[in-house]
Amino acid sequence: MLLRDLHVGERARVLGFAEGGGAYRRKLLSMGLTPGAELSVTRVAPMGDPVEIRVRGFALSLRRDEADALSVERL
Repeated sequence: MLLRDLHVGERARVLGFAEGGGAYRRKLLSMGLTPGAELSVTRVAPMGDPVEIRVRGFALSLRRDEADALSVERL
């Protein structure tokens, strides 16, 4: 499943990166979104872009393209 499939309040674990997500991989890794990291969705904008998540103790906003590059499993 992709990060965009989660709703506010749901938690997930990062599994890796979706196909075609190579452009954002290095950027997401540098922001702490490494495989195994747990995150929770705190806010989603009305049109779905951006989405705010909480990971490793800080809030992070991701654009839709960046969120689509992240493969997660719901906890």
